[in-house]
Amino acid sequence: MRRYSQRQSLSSLSEINITPLLDLAFVLLIIFMITTPLLESSMSLVIQSNASQVQTISIDRSDTIKFNNQVVDLETLTARLIELRRANADVAVVIRPDRELPVQKLVALMDTLQRAEITKVGIATKAEAK
Repeated sequence: MRRYSQRQSLSSLSEINITPLLDLAFVLLIIFMITTPLLESSMSLVIQSNASQVQTISIDRSDTIKFNNQVVDLETLTARLIELRRANADVAVVIRPDRELPVQKLVALMDTLQRAEITKVGIATKAEAK
């Protein structure tokens, strides 16, 4: 008798559970909603090959900023960059940060470039010695 009762309790599952699939779809939707605005406000990191239009900004770990090998402070740099952008719309800038410079200092320098509406920016780094 026991065998007969066990056979009746077994039934096949004829429906597919789509809850995990919907969870995945919603997570992907949220990720795309968050990352899309970040992509629209990014800077172009393409530098022209014309060396006369490329300016260099160096910053070391003691916050000394050099614009074309001349020591300047951040306010003077901002004024010069705005003036340079007005004179030449295709100006490009290469940033040469110190290896041990905090990232926040580099971000502040890139914010200065964005305020000056300079969009052609590159970051020059040195490879590690092996």
